[in-house]
Amino acid sequence: MESKKSIIDSAISTLKLESEAVLRLIDYIDDDFVETVETILNSRGRVIVTGIGKSAIIAQKIVATFNSTGTPSVFMHAADAVHGDLGMIQKDDVVLCLSKSGNTPEIKLLAPLLKLSGNKLVAMLGNIKSDLAQQADLILNTAVDKEACPHNLAPTTSTTAQLAMGDALAICLLQARNFQSADFAKYHPGGALGKRLYLKAGDLALKNEKPAISAHAPVKDIIVEISKNRLGAVVVTNGSEILGIITDGDIRRMLEKHTNLENIKASDLMNTNPKTIDSEELALLALEIIKNNNITQILVTKEGHYLGLVHLHDLLQEGIV
Repeated sequence: MESKKSIIDSAISTLKLESEAVLRLIDYIDDDFVETVETILNSRGRVIVTGIGKSAIIAQKIVATFNSTGTPSVFMHAADAVHGDLGMIQKDDVVLCLSKSGNTPEIKLLAPLLKLSGNKLVAMLGNIKSDLAQQADLILNTAVDKEACPHNLAPTTSTTAQLAMGDALAICLLQARNFQSADFAKYHPGGALGKRLYLKAGDLALKNEKPAISAHAPVKDIIVEISKNRLGAVVVTNGSEILGIITDGDIRRMLEKHTNLENIKASDLMNTNPKTIDSEELALLALEIIKNNNITQILVTKEGHYLGLVHLHDLLQEGIV
């Protein structure tokens, strides 16, 4: 059984080998890389990403990254390509083929077929003298000295290099397209990530009750209103005008100071300078204001008028936190 030290040493060695390989890719960012970016940007089609074995798995990840950052992309398995899937390639598509050796039987069969279709062929490979390299129009070099596998067999360092080069390509395309957070949100509407990018404060406020009370309301009415809406606060209003806010904390502090509550009104308890946010602002900003001011709810306005409240629990429930 491996000792604790040998396990740690093996892990560290793997990470060092792979990180060094990724850093060496800097030397391979050349004119072909630039032309690849420009070719994809100028193409009216998609990027068809293909490979076999572990390279096919990395190809699928690159496709996912491309699609989520504004570069339409489709995965095509190299083995399936020669059994009908070549039909998915359209005339304006750019083909990106991943292979460590560039000499596997499937790739050697596929490469000339891709050339016949007249599509621009970009090869991401580790052997620039391979059969694939000879067929390619452009080469993205991902050569590595050795795999992290002690037998230098299992694709480890080489696939990490492919993944990193794919990310470099995706980010260059993203920046060239001026792809913004709003664009990212459009492609990620589901889950917490999407909500952080598109969910607005007003969206949350409208899901809640709209607790409001007059400046002359007695303590009993204030407590009833706070308890009824379960937002920990009530807004003091005069029509649509916001006068202030009273939180359950204000009520507790008032009870510590006063025993006679008969003459106390909402105007005596309210904070006349509540934290507010416009309904069109992101819920993420509401979270930042809540955290920075050590509060649990924030007042939401629309065109200066009271729209509702957003509580920290709303943000937690939506996965914004």
